[in-house]
Amino acid sequence: MTDRSGFLDGVYDFTISNLRTLKARWRDLAGPTRTTAPLALTDGGAERLIEQMRDCLESRGGEVSARARAAALGETYLSLSPQGRERFLGLLASEFDIDHAAVAASSQRLAHARSEDEKRKIERALREALEPPRTRLLMQFNALPNGVKFLVDMRAELMVLARQDEGLAALDYDLYTLLASWFDEGFLEVRRITWESPAALLEKLMVYEAVHEIRSWSDLKNRLEADRRCFAYFHPRMPDEPLIFVEVALVQGMADNVQSLLDETAPVGDPMSADTAIFYSISNCQRGLSGISFGDFLIKRVVDRLAAELPHLTRYATLSPLPGFHAWLDGRTIEESDDLLTLSERRALEALSDTSTGHSLTALLERPHWYEDDAVAQALKAPLLRLAARYLLTEKTARGRALDGVEHFHLSNGARVERINWLGDLSPKGLQQSAGIMINYLYRSSDIEANHEAYTGDGEVKSSTAVSRLLKT
Repeated sequence: MTDRSGFLDGVYDFTISNLRTLKARWRDLAGPTRTTAPLALTDGGAERLIEQMRDCLESRGGEVSARARAAALGETYLSLSPQGRERFLGLLASEFDIDHAAVAASSQRLAHARSEDEKRKIERALREALEPPRTRLLMQFNALPNGVKFLVDMRAELMVLARQDEGLAALDYDLYTLLASWFDEGFLEVRRITWESPAALLEKLMVYEAVHEIRSWSDLKNRLEADRRCFAYFHPRMPDEPLIFVEVALVQGMADNVQSLLDETAPVGDPMSADTAIFYSISNCQRGLSGISFGDFLIKRVVDRLAAELPHLTRYATLSPLPGFHAWLDGRTIEESDDLLTLSERRALEALSDTSTGHSLTALLERPHWYEDDAVAQALKAPLLRLAARYLLTEKTARGRALDGVEHFHLSNGARVERINWLGDLSPKGLQQSAGIMINYLYRSSDIEANHEAYTGDGEVKSSTAVSRLLKT
């Protein structure tokens, strides 16, 4: 087994090394235009930084000069402390915002325009006034080596700061809009990741896995065996950085627990005898691309790839967590108390002989390894399956959408709730978030469009008869 903390230290060192390489490459590009970065943005340092930003917006010189100025500015940002980078972003947001006076003047002229030609001229002027100079400045990084990755990482920092600052929130929106246009699905490439992929990419896969932790190199190798597939989206300006990846198991029948799928001692299956593709992990890799959805497109393209490679596959489904269920259950227990359970469910819990930790749902679920006690597991099974069905089929947000984020994602893409799996994930994370429950969402090509329309239009959750019946038990 690989030591996890040691591995993370190594990846951190690798990331810092990349950052230093980026700074070095940009320093070479900056050449004589490079400005020494202030370590702390005092008033004098702030003035120099603003001047440096203005230099980037000037059109003097050719493309080489423009890239040099952008590289110098990027090097400045990378050289600052976290507090300095916050001040940098604050200056970019405040000093290079929309010219509000020009917008107001154009709006007033438009309201009094007398001819169509005059209106068109004023509308063009208004559109130009509504584009803040900072957007043009940010666009210049697109031409730099790793410049797009630089902006993605900048937004990851900006998103946190923008929660408490309206000016930074406006800058975040500008950067989000810019990135969304660059990361259109048509620009992205789907690539299969295998054990023969570059080691640096495999390291990133281990770090970015957000659903089921990859515990070791042997664990990763197991997920890339012949009966497994892993696909990722890449952008041409970030060719070595996955944006999102999906892990797939090729199996017979519908998988009902992740322990079996991740069992390193299990024999490798024959992909030619599989009839089902199970999507068991989908992980977003770039925090700075939050709000830009890739998963729906990735699933469709992976299905197409698998159908072409393995035409004998007859079923495409997920084995998904229910990450908001445990927290919702805690809240309902407080709100509804005994009314949350049926009479028979309460009696089953009360019949347990051990009273030391109480018989409430939440108390039993807090017991270490409660699932290993057959009596406790049997008493909890009926109420938890019924309540999971309620959570999936009837609980909604204020906007009428599924309360669970993973469910919302799959329903939006046209899946239906096919099966609720008892003790599907016994990892600490699976127990803490989902009470051990996992869900199969089924993607049936003939129903995808209708399911999508029903959910996005009316908030209707399509499900199998077996799941619907759980509500009535």
